[in-house]
Amino acid sequence: MSETMKAVEISKPGGPEVLVPCERPMPRAGQGEVVIRVAWAGVNRPDALQRAGNYAPPPTASDLPGLEASGEVAEVGPGVNEWTVGDKVCALLPGGGYAEYVATPAAHCLPIPKGMDLREAACLPETFFTVWTNVFMRGGLKAGERFLVHGGSSGIGTTAIQLANHFGARVFATAGSDEKCKTCTDLGAERAINYRTEDFVEVMKEAGGADLILDMVGGDYLPRNVNALANDGRLVQIAFLNGPKVELNFAQLMVRRLTITGSTLRPQSDLAKARIAEELRAHVWPLLDAGAVAPVMDSEFPLEKASDAHARIESPGHVGKIVLKVGA
Repeated sequence: MSETMKAVEISKPGGPEVLVPCERPMPRAGQGEVVIRVAWAGVNRPDALQRAGNYAPPPTASDLPGLEASGEVAEVGPGVNEWTVGDKVCALLPGGGYAEYVATPAAHCLPIPKGMDLREAACLPETFFTVWTNVFMRGGLKAGERFLVHGGSSGIGTTAIQLANHFGARVFATAGSDEKCKTCTDLGAERAINYRTEDFVEVMKEAGGADLILDMVGGDYLPRNVNALANDGRLVQIAFLNGPKVELNFAQLMVRRLTITGSTLRPQSDLAKARIAEELRAHVWPLLDAGAVAPVMDSEFPLEKASDAHARIESPGHVGKIVLKVGA
């Protein structure tokens, strides 16, 4: 491998235009790590938050954006036995995906599902890790329960609808247009709610209340989510697109035995992420291998046009996942 590689860096905090091509030193595989020759990199909301200066990477992580990628193992570090040079993988990354090569813990890599190309596989790690840990591990979703996911047409939403439906939950979703609502029902939601014309609280109350809600909106959605929950319901918060602060009557939590929890993926330990990867390999990868679940693709951009990809993810029009084409 050469000493340098092409990458896209955040030149300063700001809008999509601050993403600029650059040359960076080649990463090396440390203890328990592999270096991946990146074919495709996923684009996610946290990348845009980092670019804007609102989501600092962990101290040991690359300052380059990019939390998921697919490609070929190019180097194997000490202590790695499960992968060899040439293996094709997709991986959750601590950062650095917007580059020709990236280092990541070997335990955060997963095989490419059968029949899936590298482009689609690049869309799996960030959303599937996030959905599995929050909906199933933390949220404890069970078959027969009523599950509401906000942003049903997003990468997280399209993944959550498919997995919750497959595991036997009754799925409800919110989206911002009739077209996006149709995407949600096509994926397995029994009811999609256009939040511009309907009140999701009333819809869920009519259905008996949500046993579990996955929310990334926050702000004024917090008290509305609490009102939409059934007794003993759970709210899992994974982002705050409308802000993290709101006035909330917590007496309802006691009277109705509600649970409010949440998590972010990136700051969790390498061991915690490895455990999520193990669960995904056992419970979800067979579904991907069988074609029972698949990522919903929105658009692709070349690496040097990462700024256009960020403009797309911050626009209201996208449905599903956005990827960057990095290598062959």
